[in-house]
Amino acid sequence: MITDPIADFLTRIRNANMAKHKMVEVPASKMKLAIANILFEQGYIVNYKFEDGVKPTLKIALKYHPKTKMPAISTISRVSKPGLRQYAGSEDLPRVMNGLGIAVVSTSNGIMTDKEARAQNIGGEIICYIS
Repeated sequence: MITDPIADFLTRIRNANMAKHKMVEVPASKMKLAIANILFEQGYIVNYKFEDGVKPTLKIALKYHPKTKMPAISTISRVSKPGLRQYAGSEDLPRVMNGLGIAVVSTSNGIMTDKEARAQNIGGEIICYIS
């Protein structure tokens, strides 16, 4: 049994990146699908695919630099944990690597990046940092 499915999702992506895998497969949920969509929109992954079935899965194609083979995601870390939730208002949202990275925020308007949340002037739970 997994107590923190989002941390497991991020760890699978981190481990697959370090092992230079092209694809990683994770159990799917609505939140994981939204985070994968943000990763795709921000250019951190090549693509993702939701496969429905008895056990819905999410296949993520990881992105690497064509010449150096370095992963597009250098760091990915969980911020808000089940034991200690981290919330921030729109003016207190963190800047990851001084704006070079993103923070994924769960707001009342859905899951979005810190930049989108600042633009809409809403705060929420800080899910993870990605750079």
